[in-house]
Amino acid sequence: MVVIGTGLAGARVAQRLGAGTGTGTGTVLIGEENHTPYNRVLLAEVLAGRYGPDVIALPTPQGPVLRTRAVRVDRAERRVHCADGSVVPYGTLVLATGSNPVLPPLRGLFAPGARELPGGVHAFRTMDDCLALSAAVGPGVRVVVIGGGLLGVSAARALAVRGAQVVLTQQAERLMERQLDPASSELVRRHLTDLGVEVHTECRVRGVGVTDGAVRRVELADGYLLDTDVTVLACGVRPRTGLARAAGLDVRRGVVVDDLLRTSDPHIRAVGDCAEHAGRVYGLATPAVEQADALAAALMAERVAAHGHAPADQAAPRPYTGTRTLTRLTLPGPGPLDLAAFGDPEPRPDDDVVQLADATRGTYRKVVVRGGRLVGGVLLGELAAVGALARAWEADDPLPDDDSPLLHLLTHPQALDFARPGETPTGGR
Repeated sequence: MVVIGTGLAGARVAQRLGAGTGTGTGTVLIGEENHTPYNRVLLAEVLAGRYGPDVIALPTPQGPVLRTRAVRVDRAERRVHCADGSVVPYGTLVLATGSNPVLPPLRGLFAPGARELPGGVHAFRTMDDCLALSAAVGPGVRVVVIGGGLLGVSAARALAVRGAQVVLTQQAERLMERQLDPASSELVRRHLTDLGVEVHTECRVRGVGVTDGAVRRVELADGYLLDTDVTVLACGVRPRTGLARAAGLDVRRGVVVDDLLRTSDPHIRAVGDCAEHAGRVYGLATPAVEQADALAAALMAERVAAHGHAPADQAAPRPYTGTRTLTRLTLPGPGPLDLAAFGDPEPRPDDDVVQLADATRGTYRKVVVRGGRLVGGVLLGELAAVGALARAWEADDPLPDDDSPLLHLLTHPQALDFARPGETPTGGR
């Protein structure tokens, strides 16, 4: 068994396979980062100085870990060729190659023929990115963050906490437009503003100005110039599929997989940010973990069956059928902000909406009910209701006939839970 990728999905598969067999000697993990596998979701907390890199380390997978880059997959010989010259044979290969940051087509970002970013410009995707930003930023340093999605908001908050003078630019009309409705987005904007972040929405960046090999100006589409010492690119991610494409696998936006996470080659699976399941590429942590768990269970069952040790009554592994994602974001600092968003928070004309807002306390709660079922919601501030609401949404079960229990849940979350029969409420996720 060979796993390419030491991110959340790849490390999870290797760790689960090792735990399931009591030994990881049959699983080889290949990763090009020179760091212990870590939880990428928490990089913003490392950047803010809240956690050290060691705190966000993932459980160490059993078995060998090769610190090198996989450069070619030979499907005929079932071998992985690596940049350091090593060749690793496989029976089953798992692609967990993740995603790359999107580099926007900004005028002046790359000199003719150049492939490296100029000085002062940082993506925010890896531990190396995080450590380089930490070294470059301190009190009074001028920073421009390009991109106001989840990643850009997290980076801007972390940099502001470090004392930097931060300007956040967002091309869309509001921050985190994919997850939040206008009211909740405005609360996030207010939180950042209170930290000293200057926020510009409906603002397209056209180019950058380079002086002595480093970016010192960011040019907006209206001609306005922003002086900068550090520029952060937080413009989204793109599935990393080059290895799979070169190997001749079926690739669309991501590496195409079925419900058992199989690619077009029966000996190769794919999980996480690089995988496309049922036409969807998630690019989020929760789907990566669920895919990794489903794949590990399937591979262990196949291993047992191949050795003739499978009990006759052993249940078949459950196929992966998709993930209903919930976005969680905690923004510490003066007036800390907790946020959760799930499903579709924009109601249709016939939907029922329960909405509570307290401008003084900076809290906001909204849920959308469609056809008697919870289909989406946004909560900011006190998030005791999130666990129950998330389970009601994930279960997709009909809600009570009237909305009084739901309203009561939003106002007194500790008093009601939508746990399934026989299930113990967990109180959050």
